[in-house]
Amino acid sequence: MSSNKIIKQKIAIGGKARIPAKAVTDRIVANETRYLMNTYERPPIVFTHGHGCRLYDSQGREYLDFLGGIAVNALGHAHPRMVRVIRREAGRAIHVSNLYRHRYQGLLARKLAELSGLDRVFFTNSGTEAIDAALKLARGYAHAKGGKGAYEAAGSPKSSILALENSFHGRTFGALSITDNAKYRNPFAPLVPGVKFVRFNDVNDLEAKFDSSVCAIVLETIQGEGGVYPVSSEFWQSARALATRHDAALIADEIQCGLGRTGRYFAYQKFDASPDIVAIAKPLAGGLPLGALLANDNFAGAFVPGLHGTTFGGGPLVCAAALEFLAVVQEAKLLANIRERSAELRTGIEKIAAHYPFIREIRGEGLMLGIDLSREGAPFVREALRSGLLINCTHGHVLRLLPPFIIRRRDVAEFLAKFEAVVSRVSKMKAQAKPGNTQAKTPAAALAATA
Repeated sequence: MSSNKIIKQKIAIGGKARIPAKAVTDRIVANETRYLMNTYERPPIVFTHGHGCRLYDSQGREYLDFLGGIAVNALGHAHPRMVRVIRREAGRAIHVSNLYRHRYQGLLARKLAELSGLDRVFFTNSGTEAIDAALKLARGYAHAKGGKGAYEAAGSPKSSILALENSFHGRTFGALSITDNAKYRNPFAPLVPGVKFVRFNDVNDLEAKFDSSVCAIVLETIQGEGGVYPVSSEFWQSARALATRHDAALIADEIQCGLGRTGRYFAYQKFDASPDIVAIAKPLAGGLPLGALLANDNFAGAFVPGLHGTTFGGGPLVCAAALEFLAVVQEAKLLANIRERSAELRTGIEKIAAHYPFIREIRGEGLMLGIDLSREGAPFVREALRSGLLINCTHGHVLRLLPPFIIRRRDVAEFLAKFEAVVSRVSKMKAQAKPGNTQAKTPAAALAATA
């Protein structure tokens, strides 16, 4: 069939005449396969639009989204208030550059300072850029305190950085250098020098490695990619005390766990002591690319004009969207909703886990939950996708849930029903796939058959 005939065939997708849905999907997959760098393993599904906690693909199938764009779509999809603000600002000014002021950047900085308890803000385009800025700020502070010679000396005496084992902070060289995972690090070695890794939640190891050469310790308040592991109160308090003693920065990576995800604006707010520097991003602008570095005045003063900057960070459109996101969280009382839905999710998952011994533990806080398995998690993710449920697997065996803050009780009930069915089916498929059973169909094959 010629391309003209395909185009003339009418099929309703999103209310308009389009080429056949299968042809749309095939063409998009073909273009990506041919022209994109091979950095993601994606299923042959193309999403076309979303609404609330739902996404829809080019075949018209509906999916319950309990991944939320990996913690980005905190207000779900096409939230009417976000759509209205983005349309309004797109018609005014998308970008003016950081050489000039606009009406929203200062307002957003003030709001973030008030919510975090910190003093100053630098806007970035992403979380990994916020982490790199945090590392620069910590070293810049240490060098400035040490005088001009510290800048010039190779291997400044106060320049080492502590990070945690099992950590993930991003993909740029700076963020990757404090990420403890050989599969991410080794292909790009050598990385930024001067980094040591501390055993997770091990206070003794922290005390042994924290000396006068350390300018910063960086930690995720709740490790995300590492398997949804919260930092203990004892470890946090020790890190805070040691950082104060050595005039070093305590840097909290709240890119995934911050801005309401735990039922608090910041996950570290469950502790008595605050960090010096915080990195945030993912949900900040409701799906648009925006991150931020927050710092107290003591450390923020290390940045002076010319030492750091960004072309796109903190433009008027994204800052206006971020202000609207924070307004919705507050006005719709979403922090309370997060806590309530989290309790329902945990209770439901625990009931399911009681019937499946391979579910070892449920970890996390708020709407950042990890279901730790004693077996590979990928088959569960594939079967969930086939069943119209979006989740993902991290650390190889931890199923991660990052649903939008707007989920309702009935969404939780639907998730639990779908998830229990997924667990049951994968368990049966695994049993059927035992050696000697040639009739078994793998989860991958089952997905391929329905895609």
